[in-house]
Amino acid sequence: MHSVQFFAGESVVQDYRVIADRVAADIAAGRMVAGERLPPQRRFARVHGIASSTAARVYGELVRRGLAVGEVGRGTFVRAAEPPPPTALAEPASGLIDLTLNFPLLPEQPALLAASTAGLSYAESMTPVPVTGTPAARAATSRLLARAGWSPDRSAILFAGNGRQAIAGAVSTLVPVGERLGVEAHTYPLVKTIAARLGVRLVPLAMDEHGLVPEAVRDAPPLRAIYLQPALHNPLGVTMPEWRRAELAVVLRELGLYAIEDGINSFLCPDLPPLAANAPDRVLLLDSMSKRIGPGLTLGFCVVPPDLAEPVATTLRAGGWAASRFPIEAVTRWIDDGTAETIARAKRLDALARQEIVAQRLTVRADPRAYHCWWELPDQWRAETFVAAAARRGIAVTPAAAFTVGSGHAPNAVRLAISGPGKEVLARAMDVLAALAAGAPEDAGFE
Repeated sequence: MHSVQFFAGESVVQDYRVIADRVAADIAAGRMVAGERLPPQRRFARVHGIASSTAARVYGELVRRGLAVGEVGRGTFVRAAEPPPPTALAEPASGLIDLTLNFPLLPEQPALLAASTAGLSYAESMTPVPVTGTPAARAATSRLLARAGWSPDRSAILFAGNGRQAIAGAVSTLVPVGERLGVEAHTYPLVKTIAARLGVRLVPLAMDEHGLVPEAVRDAPPLRAIYLQPALHNPLGVTMPEWRRAELAVVLRELGLYAIEDGINSFLCPDLPPLAANAPDRVLLLDSMSKRIGPGLTLGFCVVPPDLAEPVATTLRAGGWAASRFPIEAVTRWIDDGTAETIARAKRLDALARQEIVAQRLTVRADPRAYHCWWELPDQWRAETFVAAAARRGIAVTPAAAFTVGSGHAPNAVRLAISGPGKEVLARAMDVLAALAAGAPEDAGFE
Protein backbone atom coordinates (compact mmCIF):
# COMPACT_ATOMS: atom_id res chain seq x y z
CA MET A 1 0.00 0.00 0.00
CA HIS A 2 1.23 3.48 -0.85
CA SER A 3 2.64 5.29 2.18
CA VAL A 4 1.53 8.90 2.40
CA GLN A 5 4.27 11.25 3.52
CA PHE A 6 3.53 14.71 4.88
CA PHE A 7 5.70 17.71 4.14
CA ALA A 8 5.21 21.44 4.26
CA GLY A 9 4.09 23.52 1.34
CA GLU A 10 2.86 22.23 -2.01
CA SER A 11 3.40 18.53 -1.19
CA VAL A 12 0.64 18.78 1.43
CA VAL A 13 -1.77 19.73 -1.35
CA GLN A 14 -0.81 16.57 -3.19
CA ASP A 15 -1.19 14.45 -0.04
CA TYR A 16 -4.79 15.44 0.69
CA ARG A 17 -5.69 14.78 -2.94
CA VAL A 18 -4.15 11.31 -2.70
CA ILE A 19 -6.34 10.54 0.30
CA ALA A 20 -9.36 11.97 -1.50
CA ASP A 21 -8.54 9.69 -4.45
CA ARG A 22 -8.68 6.67 -2.13
CA VAL A 23 -12.07 7.64 -0.76
CA ALA A 24 -13.28 8.29 -4.31
CA ALA A 25 -12.12 4.79 -5.29
CA ASP A 26 -14.09 3.30 -2.39
CA ILE A 27 -17.20 5.16 -3.58
CA ALA A 28 -16.69 4.05 -7.18
CA ALA A 29 -16.22 0.42 -6.10
CA GLY A 30 -19.39 0.47 -4.02
CA ARG A 31 -17.57 0.06 -0.72
CA MET A 32 -19.20 3.33 0.31
CA VAL A 33 -22.80 3.87 -0.84
CA ALA A 34 -24.97 6.90 -1.47
CA GLY A 35 -26.35 8.30 1.76
CA GLU A 36 -23.59 6.81 3.91
CA ARG A 37 -22.20 9.24 6.45
CA LEU A 38 -18.46 9.87 6.46
CA PRO A 39 -16.74 9.80 9.87
CA PRO A 40 -16.42 13.11 11.71
CA GLN A 41 -13.33 14.89 10.46
CA ARG A 42 -11.42 14.46 13.74
CA ARG A 43 -11.98 10.71 13.69
CA PHE A 44 -11.04 10.55 10.00
CA ALA A 45 -7.84 12.45 10.83
CA ARG A 46 -6.94 10.03 13.64
CA VAL A 47 -7.55 6.94 11.48
CA HIS A 48 -5.40 8.29 8.65
CA GLY A 49 -2.74 9.84 10.85
CA ILE A 50 -3.21 13.32 9.47
CA ALA A 51 -3.95 16.76 10.84
CA SER A 52 -7.55 17.87 11.27
CA SER A 53 -6.91 20.68 8.81
CA THR A 54 -5.80 18.11 6.20
CA ALA A 55 -8.94 16.04 6.84
CA ALA A 56 -11.01 19.16 6.24
CA ARG A 57 -9.26 19.62 2.90
CA VAL A 58 -9.96 16.00 1.97
CA TYR A 59 -13.66 16.47 2.69
CA GLY A 60 -13.67 19.74 0.80
CA GLU A 61 -12.10 18.02 -2.20
CA LEU A 62 -14.74 15.28 -2.15
CA VAL A 63 -17.48 17.92 -2.10
CA ARG A 64 -15.77 19.81 -4.94
CA ARG A 65 -15.72 16.63 -7.04
CA GLY A 66 -19.43 16.09 -6.42
CA LEU A 67 -18.83 12.86 -4.51
CA ALA A 68 -20.01 14.10 -1.12
CA VAL A 69 -22.36 16.69 0.29
CA GLY A 70 -21.87 18.49 3.61
CA GLU A 71 -24.70 19.66 5.84
CA VAL A 72 -24.08 22.07 8.69
CA GLY A 73 -24.60 20.32 12.02
CA ARG A 74 -25.28 16.95 10.41
CA GLY A 75 -22.03 15.87 8.80
CA THR A 76 -20.75 14.87 5.37
CA PHE A 77 -22.47 12.18 3.31
CA VAL A 78 -21.73 10.24 0.14
CA ARG A 79 -23.70 11.94 -2.58
CA ALA A 80 -26.19 10.13 -4.77
CA ALA A 81 -25.15 10.17 -8.41
CA GLU A 82 -26.85 12.60 -10.73
CA PRO A 83 -28.96 11.02 -13.47
CA PRO A 84 -26.93 10.33 -16.61
CA PRO A 85 -27.19 12.86 -19.46
CA PRO A 86 -30.21 11.72 -21.46
CA THR A 87 -28.33 11.11 -24.70
CA ALA A 88 -30.00 7.71 -24.87
CA LEU A 89 -32.22 5.53 -22.77
CA ALA A 90 -30.01 2.92 -21.20
CA GLU A 91 -31.36 -0.57 -20.64
CA PRO A 92 -32.73 -0.46 -17.09
CA ALA A 93 -31.38 -2.78 -14.44
CA SER A 94 -33.56 -5.80 -13.84
CA GLY A 95 -36.49 -4.89 -11.64
CA LEU A 96 -35.48 -1.21 -11.29
CA ILE A 97 -38.31 1.31 -11.34
CA ASP A 98 -36.61 4.35 -12.86
CA LEU A 99 -38.11 7.67 -11.72
CA THR A 100 -35.08 9.72 -12.79
CA LEU A 101 -35.58 10.11 -16.56
CA ASN A 102 -38.66 11.66 -18.11
CA PHE A 103 -39.29 10.52 -21.68
CA PRO A 104 -42.99 9.67 -22.04
CA LEU A 105 -43.54 6.90 -24.58
CA LEU A 106 -47.05 5.64 -25.33
CA PRO A 107 -47.87 2.14 -26.68
CA GLU A 108 -49.67 3.52 -29.73
CA GLN A 109 -46.74 5.68 -30.89
CA PRO A 110 -44.80 3.17 -33.06
CA ALA A 111 -47.73 2.33 -35.32
CA LEU A 112 -48.71 6.00 -35.73
CA LEU A 113 -45.18 7.11 -36.55
CA ALA A 114 -44.54 4.22 -38.98
CA ALA A 115 -47.74 4.91 -40.89
CA SER A 116 -46.89 8.60 -41.13
CA THR A 117 -43.43 8.07 -42.60
CA ALA A 118 -44.41 5.30 -45.03
CA GLY A 119 -43.16 6.23 -48.48
CA LEU A 120 -40.59 8.74 -47.21
CA SER A 121 -37.79 8.98 -49.78
CA TYR A 122 -34.66 7.68 -48.09
CA ALA A 123 -32.51 8.66 -51.09
CA GLU A 124 -33.68 12.26 -50.83
CA SER A 125 -33.31 12.20 -47.04
CA MET A 126 -29.61 11.44 -47.34
CA THR A 127 -28.82 14.78 -48.98
CA PRO A 128 -27.51 17.65 -46.83
CA VAL A 129 -29.76 20.37 -45.43
CA PRO A 130 -28.83 23.79 -44.01
CA VAL A 131 -29.52 24.78 -40.39
CA THR A 132 -32.50 26.72 -41.73
CA GLY A 133 -34.08 23.42 -42.79
CA THR A 134 -36.53 23.45 -45.65
CA PRO A 135 -39.46 25.82 -46.36
CA ALA A 136 -41.89 22.99 -45.58
CA ALA A 137 -40.13 22.22 -42.30
CA ARG A 138 -40.16 25.87 -41.20
CA ALA A 139 -43.85 26.18 -42.00
CA ALA A 140 -44.68 22.96 -40.12
CA THR A 141 -42.53 23.91 -37.11
CA SER A 142 -44.19 27.31 -36.89
CA ARG A 143 -47.56 25.55 -36.59
CA LEU A 144 -46.18 23.05 -34.07
CA LEU A 145 -44.80 25.73 -31.74
CA ALA A 146 -47.79 28.06 -32.05
CA ARG A 147 -49.93 28.38 -28.94
CA ALA A 148 -52.37 30.73 -27.25
CA GLY A 149 -52.58 33.06 -30.25
CA TRP A 150 -48.81 33.27 -30.76
CA SER A 151 -46.78 31.69 -33.54
CA PRO A 152 -43.13 32.16 -34.48
CA ASP A 153 -41.97 33.84 -37.67
CA ARG A 154 -40.92 31.08 -40.06
CA SER A 155 -37.75 32.96 -41.00
CA ALA A 156 -36.67 32.93 -37.33
CA ILE A 157 -36.53 29.12 -37.07
CA LEU A 158 -33.29 27.12 -37.05
CA PHE A 159 -32.83 23.36 -36.57
CA ALA A 160 -30.48 21.47 -34.25
CA GLY A 161 -29.94 17.75 -33.80
CA ASN A 162 -31.83 17.79 -30.50
CA GLY A 163 -32.84 20.11 -27.69
CA ARG A 164 -29.59 19.73 -25.79
CA GLN A 165 -27.62 20.78 -28.86
CA ALA A 166 -29.94 23.77 -29.25
CA ILE A 167 -29.15 24.80 -25.66
CA ALA A 168 -25.42 24.38 -26.23
CA GLY A 169 -25.62 26.43 -29.41
CA ALA A 170 -27.55 29.25 -27.73
CA VAL A 171 -25.27 29.39 -24.68
CA SER A 172 -22.13 29.23 -26.82
CA THR A 173 -23.40 32.09 -28.99
CA LEU A 174 -24.41 34.41 -26.16
CA VAL A 175 -21.94 33.73 -23.35
CA PRO A 176 -18.16 33.93 -23.95
CA VAL A 177 -15.77 31.73 -22.00
CA GLY A 178 -15.44 32.94 -18.41
CA GLU A 179 -18.60 35.06 -18.52
CA ARG A 180 -21.84 34.57 -16.55
CA LEU A 181 -25.13 32.88 -17.43
CA GLY A 182 -28.01 33.45 -15.02
CA VAL A 183 -30.13 30.38 -14.29
CA GLU A 184 -32.95 29.53 -11.93
CA ALA A 185 -31.61 28.44 -8.55
CA HIS A 186 -32.78 24.93 -9.41
CA THR A 187 -32.22 24.10 -13.04
CA TYR A 188 -31.99 21.33 -15.64
CA PRO A 189 -28.85 19.35 -14.66
CA LEU A 190 -27.50 19.16 -18.21
CA VAL A 191 -27.27 22.95 -18.32
CA LYS A 192 -24.67 22.69 -15.56
CA THR A 193 -22.73 20.20 -17.68
CA ILE A 194 -22.97 22.33 -20.83
CA ALA A 195 -21.83 25.44 -18.95
CA ALA A 196 -18.86 23.62 -17.46
CA ARG A 197 -17.74 22.34 -20.87
CA LEU A 198 -18.09 25.79 -22.41
CA GLY A 199 -16.26 27.52 -19.57
CA VAL A 200 -19.36 29.49 -18.59
CA ARG A 201 -20.04 30.53 -14.99
CA LEU A 202 -23.57 29.95 -13.69
CA VAL A 203 -25.24 32.48 -11.41
CA PRO A 204 -28.24 31.13 -9.45
CA LEU A 205 -31.27 33.44 -9.53
CA ALA A 206 -34.01 33.43 -6.92
CA MET A 207 -37.38 31.86 -7.61
CA ASP A 208 -40.76 32.06 -5.91
CA GLU A 209 -44.10 30.34 -6.43
CA HIS A 210 -44.44 32.13 -9.79
CA GLY A 211 -41.03 31.20 -11.17
CA LEU A 212 -37.93 33.32 -11.75
CA VAL A 213 -38.00 36.61 -9.81
CA PRO A 214 -37.31 39.56 -12.17
CA GLU A 215 -35.64 41.59 -9.41
CA ALA A 216 -33.12 38.77 -9.00
CA VAL A 217 -32.01 39.41 -12.58
CA ARG A 218 -31.60 43.11 -11.85
CA ASP A 219 -29.64 42.44 -8.65
CA ALA A 220 -27.31 39.81 -10.15
CA PRO A 221 -23.73 40.56 -11.15
CA PRO A 222 -23.39 41.45 -14.85
CA LEU A 223 -24.84 38.63 -16.95
CA ARG A 224 -24.51 37.86 -20.65
CA ALA A 225 -27.83 35.96 -20.78
CA ILE A 226 -30.27 33.97 -18.67
CA TYR A 227 -31.62 30.45 -19.15
CA LEU A 228 -35.04 29.51 -17.78
CA GLN A 229 -38.02 27.16 -18.10
CA PRO A 230 -41.21 29.26 -17.73
CA ALA A 231 -43.58 26.35 -18.45
CA LEU A 232 -43.70 23.33 -16.10
CA HIS A 233 -40.29 24.14 -14.68
CA ASN A 234 -37.98 21.18 -14.13
CA PRO A 235 -37.76 20.19 -11.28
CA LEU A 236 -40.19 22.42 -9.34
CA GLY A 237 -43.18 22.21 -11.69
CA VAL A 238 -43.78 25.98 -11.49
CA THR A 239 -45.48 27.67 -14.45
CA MET A 240 -44.86 31.40 -14.87
CA PRO A 241 -48.11 33.43 -15.10
CA GLU A 242 -48.62 35.99 -17.84
CA TRP A 243 -48.09 39.01 -15.57
CA ARG A 244 -44.72 37.64 -14.42
CA ARG A 245 -43.63 37.03 -18.01
CA ALA A 246 -44.53 40.64 -18.81
CA GLU A 247 -42.45 41.88 -15.84
CA LEU A 248 -39.48 39.78 -16.89
CA ALA A 249 -39.72 41.06 -20.47
CA VAL A 250 -39.42 44.64 -19.17
CA VAL A 251 -36.27 43.74 -17.22
CA LEU A 252 -34.72 42.04 -20.26
CA ARG A 253 -35.22 45.17 -22.34
CA GLU A 254 -33.98 47.48 -19.58
CA LEU A 255 -30.76 45.50 -19.22
CA GLY A 256 -30.32 44.69 -22.91
CA LEU A 257 -30.22 41.04 -21.89
CA TYR A 258 -31.14 37.93 -23.87
CA ALA A 259 -33.11 35.05 -22.38
CA ILE A 260 -32.84 31.42 -23.49
CA GLU A 261 -36.34 30.00 -23.00
CA ASP A 262 -36.46 26.21 -22.77
CA GLY A 263 -39.95 25.18 -23.89
CA ILE A 264 -39.40 21.42 -23.71
CA ASN A 265 -42.51 20.82 -21.57
CA SER A 266 -44.73 23.47 -23.12
CA PHE A 267 -46.59 21.03 -25.39
CA LEU A 268 -48.32 19.81 -22.22
CA CYS A 269 -49.90 23.25 -21.67
CA PRO A 270 -50.80 24.58 -25.16
CA ASP A 271 -52.96 27.36 -23.72
CA LEU A 272 -49.88 29.15 -22.33
CA PRO A 273 -48.01 31.62 -24.57
CA PRO A 274 -44.22 31.59 -24.29
CA LEU A 275 -42.02 34.33 -22.85
CA ALA A 276 -40.97 34.89 -26.46
CA ALA A 277 -44.44 36.30 -27.13
CA ASN A 278 -43.71 39.13 -24.66
CA ALA A 279 -40.19 39.89 -25.91
CA PRO A 280 -39.48 38.37 -29.33
CA ASP A 281 -36.45 40.66 -29.72
CA ARG A 282 -34.84 39.45 -26.45
CA VAL A 283 -35.79 35.76 -26.24
CA LEU A 284 -34.41 32.66 -27.96
CA LEU A 285 -37.10 29.98 -27.71
CA LEU A 286 -35.77 26.41 -27.75
CA ASP A 287 -37.78 23.21 -28.04
CA SER A 288 -37.49 19.69 -29.40
CA MET A 289 -39.36 16.49 -30.20
CA SER A 290 -37.67 14.42 -27.45
CA LYS A 291 -40.69 14.53 -25.12
CA ARG A 292 -43.36 15.12 -27.76
CA ILE A 293 -42.21 11.97 -29.60
CA GLY A 294 -39.15 10.29 -28.05
CA PRO A 295 -35.42 10.79 -27.45
CA GLY A 296 -34.46 8.43 -30.28
CA LEU A 297 -36.63 10.25 -32.83
CA THR A 298 -35.98 13.87 -32.03
CA LEU A 299 -35.14 17.23 -33.56
CA GLY A 300 -34.23 20.54 -31.93
CA PHE A 301 -35.80 23.92 -32.72
CA CYS A 302 -34.40 27.41 -32.20
CA VAL A 303 -36.61 30.48 -32.66
CA VAL A 304 -34.19 33.40 -32.63
CA PRO A 305 -34.40 37.21 -32.78
CA PRO A 306 -33.40 38.57 -36.22
CA ASP A 307 -30.05 39.96 -35.04
CA LEU A 308 -29.05 36.52 -33.70
CA ALA A 309 -30.09 34.40 -36.67
CA GLU A 310 -26.68 34.32 -38.34
CA PRO A 311 -24.58 34.03 -35.12
CA VAL A 312 -26.66 31.10 -33.83
CA ALA A 313 -26.66 29.44 -37.27
CA THR A 314 -22.86 29.76 -37.42
CA THR A 315 -22.50 28.27 -33.94
CA LEU A 316 -24.75 25.31 -34.76
CA ARG A 317 -22.74 24.56 -37.89
CA ALA A 318 -19.35 25.01 -36.21
CA GLY A 319 -20.31 22.95 -33.17
CA GLY A 320 -21.60 20.02 -35.21
CA TRP A 321 -25.04 20.65 -33.70
CA ALA A 322 -27.01 21.04 -36.94
CA ALA A 323 -29.83 18.64 -37.80
CA SER A 324 -29.69 16.15 -40.65
CA ARG A 325 -32.34 15.91 -43.33
CA PHE A 326 -34.03 12.63 -42.36
CA PRO A 327 -35.39 13.77 -38.97
CA ILE A 328 -36.41 17.08 -40.52
CA GLU A 329 -38.40 15.28 -43.23
CA ALA A 330 -39.92 12.79 -40.78
CA VAL A 331 -40.93 15.44 -38.24
CA THR A 332 -42.42 17.59 -40.98
CA ARG A 333 -44.66 14.67 -41.96
CA TRP A 334 -45.68 14.01 -38.35
CA ILE A 335 -46.71 17.62 -37.99
CA ASP A 336 -48.44 17.99 -41.34
CA ASP A 337 -50.64 14.87 -41.05
CA GLY A 338 -51.56 15.45 -37.40
CA THR A 339 -49.57 12.55 -35.95
CA ALA A 340 -47.53 14.82 -33.66
CA GLU A 341 -50.63 16.49 -32.23
CA THR A 342 -52.45 13.17 -31.80
CA ILE A 343 -49.56 11.89 -29.68
CA ALA A 344 -49.31 15.19 -27.76
CA ARG A 345 -53.02 15.08 -26.86
CA ALA A 346 -52.66 11.50 -25.63
CA LYS A 347 -49.65 12.47 -23.51
CA ARG A 348 -51.56 15.36 -21.92
CA LEU A 349 -54.21 12.92 -20.74
CA ASP A 350 -51.56 10.43 -19.68
CA ALA A 351 -49.76 13.04 -17.55
CA LEU A 352 -53.01 14.01 -15.81
CA ALA A 353 -53.73 10.37 -14.98
CA ARG A 354 -50.23 9.80 -13.61
CA GLN A 355 -50.34 12.92 -11.46
CA GLU A 356 -53.60 11.64 -9.96
CA ILE A 357 -51.89 8.36 -9.05
CA VAL A 358 -49.17 10.29 -7.24
CA ALA A 359 -51.55 12.73 -5.53
CA GLN A 360 -53.53 9.84 -4.02
CA ARG A 361 -50.41 8.66 -2.19
CA LEU A 362 -47.99 11.54 -1.66
CA THR A 363 -48.15 15.24 -0.85
CA VAL A 364 -46.02 16.75 -3.61
CA ARG A 365 -45.56 20.05 -5.37
CA ALA A 366 -46.61 19.52 -8.96
CA ASP A 367 -48.53 21.01 -11.83
CA PRO A 368 -51.15 18.39 -12.74
CA ARG A 369 -50.16 18.77 -16.41
CA ALA A 370 -46.51 17.83 -15.82
CA TYR A 371 -44.67 14.52 -15.99
CA HIS A 372 -42.64 15.26 -12.85
CA CYS A 373 -43.16 16.10 -9.17
CA TRP A 374 -41.11 17.85 -6.48
CA TRP A 375 -41.38 16.05 -3.15
CA GLU A 376 -40.24 17.77 0.04
CA LEU A 377 -39.32 14.94 2.39
CA PRO A 378 -40.29 14.54 6.06
CA ASP A 379 -37.86 16.11 8.55
CA GLN A 380 -36.34 12.79 9.63
CA TRP A 381 -34.98 12.17 6.13
CA ARG A 382 -32.13 13.75 4.20
CA ALA A 383 -32.50 13.63 0.44
CA GLU A 384 -29.26 11.72 -0.14
CA THR A 385 -30.13 9.07 2.44
CA PHE A 386 -33.66 8.73 1.08
CA VAL A 387 -32.33 8.24 -2.46
CA ALA A 388 -30.08 5.45 -1.21
CA ALA A 389 -32.91 3.83 0.79
CA ALA A 390 -35.25 3.98 -2.21
CA ALA A 391 -32.57 2.41 -4.41
CA ARG A 392 -32.35 -0.53 -2.01
CA ARG A 393 -36.05 -1.05 -2.69
CA GLY A 394 -35.52 -0.97 -6.45
CA ILE A 395 -36.69 2.61 -7.06
CA ALA A 396 -34.44 5.30 -8.53
CA VAL A 397 -35.23 8.95 -7.72
CA THR A 398 -33.20 12.15 -8.09
CA PRO A 399 -32.03 14.27 -5.12
CA ALA A 400 -32.49 18.03 -5.09
CA ALA A 401 -28.71 18.52 -5.18
CA ALA A 402 -28.67 17.36 -8.82
CA PHE A 403 -30.64 20.50 -9.76
CA THR A 404 -29.11 22.98 -7.32
CA VAL A 405 -26.78 25.67 -8.66
CA GLY A 406 -24.01 27.13 -6.53
CA SER A 407 -22.66 26.16 -3.15
CA GLY A 408 -25.84 26.77 -1.18
CA HIS A 409 -27.57 24.03 0.80
CA ALA A 410 -29.79 21.85 -1.39
CA PRO A 411 -33.40 21.48 -0.23
CA ASN A 412 -34.41 18.29 1.51
CA ALA A 413 -36.36 17.09 -1.50
CA VAL A 414 -36.35 14.72 -4.46
CA ARG A 415 -37.73 14.91 -7.97
CA LEU A 416 -39.96 12.12 -9.22
CA ALA A 417 -40.10 11.59 -12.99
CA ILE A 418 -43.35 9.70 -13.50
CA SER A 419 -43.54 9.04 -17.24
CA GLY A 420 -41.52 5.82 -17.46
CA PRO A 421 -43.18 2.91 -15.65
CA GLY A 422 -46.65 1.58 -16.41
CA LYS A 423 -49.43 3.07 -14.31
CA GLU A 424 -49.79 -0.01 -12.10
CA VAL A 425 -46.05 -0.12 -11.50
CA LEU A 426 -46.07 3.63 -10.79
CA ALA A 427 -48.80 3.16 -8.20
CA ARG A 428 -46.82 0.40 -6.45
CA ALA A 429 -43.71 2.56 -6.47
CA MET A 430 -45.60 5.45 -4.87
CA ASP A 431 -46.90 3.10 -2.17
CA VAL A 432 -43.36 1.92 -1.43
CA LEU A 433 -42.00 5.48 -1.28
CA ALA A 434 -44.85 6.64 0.95
CA ALA A 435 -44.22 3.80 3.40
CA LEU A 436 -40.48 4.47 3.33
CA ALA A 437 -40.93 8.19 4.03
CA ALA A 438 -43.28 7.46 6.92
CA GLY A 439 -40.53 5.51 8.69
CA ALA A 440 -37.13 6.57 9.97
CA PRO A 441 -33.71 6.22 8.33
CA GLU A 442 -32.59 3.75 11.00
CA ASP A 443 -35.54 1.52 10.08
CA ALA A 444 -34.13 1.41 6.54
CA GLY A 445 -30.65 0.49 7.77
CA PHE A 446 -29.16 4.00 7.90
CA GLU A 447 -27.79 5.38 11.14
